[in-house]
Amino acid sequence: MKKNYTKDMTAGNPGSLILKFSIPMLIGNLFQQLYNIVDAIVVGRYNGKDALAAVGTSGPLNYLIFSLALGLSVGISIMISQYYGAKDEENVRKGFATSAYIIIGASVIMGVLGFLLCRPLLQLLNTPDNIIEQSVIFMQISSIGVIGVGTYNGIASVLRALGDSISPLIFLILASILNIILDFVFVPGFGWGVAGVAVATAISQLLAAAGCTVYALAKVKILRMPLKKFVPDKQIFKKCIALGIPVALQNSFVSCSTMALWSVINSFGDTVMAAATAANRIEQLILQPGMSVGVAVASFTGQNIGAGSIERVKKGFAASSKIIITFSIIMLPVIYFGGELIMRLFTSKEDVDVIRIGMEALRVPCFFYSFVGMIFVSRNLLSGAGDVKVPMLMGFTEVICRVLFANLLAVRFGFQGIWWATGLTWLVTSIVGCARYYSGKWKYKSIV
Repeated sequence: MKKNYTKDMTAGNPGSLILKFSIPMLIGNLFQQLYNIVDAIVVGRYNGKDALAAVGTSGPLNYLIFSLALGLSVGISIMISQYYGAKDEENVRKGFATSAYIIIGASVIMGVLGFLLCRPLLQLLNTPDNIIEQSVIFMQISSIGVIGVGTYNGIASVLRALGDSISPLIFLILASILNIILDFVFVPGFGWGVAGVAVATAISQLLAAAGCTVYALAKVKILRMPLKKFVPDKQIFKKCIALGIPVALQNSFVSCSTMALWSVINSFGDTVMAAATAANRIEQLILQPGMSVGVAVASFTGQNIGAGSIERVKKGFAASSKIIITFSIIMLPVIYFGGELIMRLFTSKEDVDVIRIGMEALRVPCFFYSFVGMIFVSRNLLSGAGDVKVPMLMGFTEVICRVLFANLLAVRFGFQGIWWATGLTWLVTSIVGCARYYSGKWKYKSIV
């Protein structure tokens, strides 16, 4: 029997479909976060807390550089999933061809800007003098690798829009394993420090992008077309941009809000920075189930909106909300009581202040996990429906809340106030997303 490399999500139990789709996504995201955690552990243990702080403070800026390509990938996914749900194979192929030009162009532009502007951006974040040179090196190498990030996420978004979350997972796992191996080769082996983990990540991402591209062209029949037809379509291009730019802006807003938070964190010195870096790596790991379910919700919503099945979208929202809230309740005691043990992985026994501060950075936000989970569910449902301006508004809400809460609470409570700022930001942003869902206005935003 010939293998089917796509998945129609317009029929079957919504909760089961979303869960089955999100599990491979979750595994892939966990592997991705694993190599991010290993990056932090390797530089923290072999090069000290300054190197760990340098990697951490560069993170929000790297995400800002990647945000345009990632946002456009989501826009492409929304469009292709709706066309696929509507059984419009011709526009699926046109969307795939057009997306290739968009993603590569955006990746090159953002990579060049990131390479040239990283130092002034780091200075804008109040990066201490003792770590800024390491941060610049890390960011410049990461900017060179943005073409790999953009291409992989673009192809992976197309495959997921067609219901295939397993194939991108395989390439991501292979890339993650390679990244971890190269971390140890380049850092303790060659002594490259933060440059070593950046080079390891860039190489791994480029190989994942190449593998995923070859697979999509070779195996997914609906994407195959003569080379002469692999050209951008004007109308599809406009739709991709119209859907992708708001999502890219939303990602940029989230990144800016995180940068604002790091600007406050950096003002407390390298010990707090190192603790926040380790806590952020752990937090990102904990948030992966929510992110994975969110991506599943986007593909599920897109296909069912394309098919005109509004009631199935509502059932998908209810099922995914139950999954997220259940997981959040389970993880709360794990993180609250196990924070110290986890923090000890990132630093030496002598750095007791880093461990203590990191525990605080974990314990406060864990009470807000359900709210950040609902951000992922509501934001991705709205995006999948084509209602992309509200997710952009949610990103803007994160900027305002993080800047406001971080600065006000840090003045009143010191760096402890920063951890509360994160939780309160999640709370307010989730209210915006859920309020839009319950208004029902997203039902009329389909591009099909």
